[in-house]
Amino acid sequence: MQPILPSHPIRSITAFSLLVAMLAASCPARLGACASCPSGDVGTSYNFPDGAGGLAWMQYNFESQSQNYSGFNRAPADANHDKLIQTSTMIAGFQYFWNEKWGFQVLVPSANTLYRYAQHNDGHSEEEHEGGHEEEQVVTKQWWAMGDIRLNAIWTGLSKDQSTGINLGVKLPSGNWTEPNVERSVQVGTGSTDILFGFYHRHRITSDARWSWYSQAQLDAPVISQGGYTPGIAVDVAAGVYYSGLRIGKVKIRPIAQTLFTTVAADSGPAASGQNNGFQQLSLAPGIEFELHPVRLYTDVAMPVMNNVSGNQLIAPAQVRVIASYAF
Repeated sequence: MQPILPSHPIRSITAFSLLVAMLAASCPARLGACASCPSGDVGTSYNFPDGAGGLAWMQYNFESQSQNYSGFNRAPADANHDKLIQTSTMIAGFQYFWNEKWGFQVLVPSANTLYRYAQHNDGHSEEEHEGGHEEEQVVTKQWWAMGDIRLNAIWTGLSKDQSTGINLGVKLPSGNWTEPNVERSVQVGTGSTDILFGFYHRHRITSDARWSWYSQAQLDAPVISQGGYTPGIAVDVAAGVYYSGLRIGKVKIRPIAQTLFTTVAADSGPAASGQNNGFQQLSLAPGIEFELHPVRLYTDVAMPVMNNVSGNQLIAPAQVRVIASYAF
């Protein structure tokens, strides 16, 4: 969803991905009911296309959603029947550009999820009872499942140097959304078919092109749903500044400072989780990249500085992302 600027400050950027930043799979599902996490990988630094060629990568994301929020503030843990949602996500990515204007991208995610929640001995969650906790027990589930595959067509013809581009794609309902005794918002797959649309722009700040900035946005809009559940429309926005003047021997080092914003509308349908879905989140995500061409290693840590959630939802204090890629 994811960058050495000599004589030509834009085109000389090596291709990592058009927008690994637009993976939009950092959360295996839109955890909107009683959990919340940024839905997109908008903001994977400054790694944009620079002409024909391909890229393959593996991405690992980890988050542990353990802090209960209501509105803008921390809330008592007892107010939420979800206690912990811990997710490790692997994303296999492939991207190829035929020429300087056209390319495509395929993203295949999978996730291992640990879900801890409170329920009564009759099998119903706490929120399904009007009161009383005497029969409550904490249940832990853990499972692995495939996620929703994303296909994107990429066009960079808005500018001659590929500094501005768009993507249009589809998210397929290929992920598992029927794990027993797990509410729909915590499933790895959403069960929906979504339209994806994104935009990016990058530009140098200094004349020597060592300092540059970028901005990106990604829309994820469900158009076909099933099983009585439609995830909320999501928009991810990112802006960042990076420096490309460091190296140790042949290894190029690029630090980056980024700001990420995610807004997700409320889920709908009879299988949605009441009022406990929909959120906005603003995060700071410092990162660093190491390159020994054609191999790159990138990592960042997204730390929320503002959360606004509907009802009660779990927030992760940080999200860790690591990406290893090979350009060809």
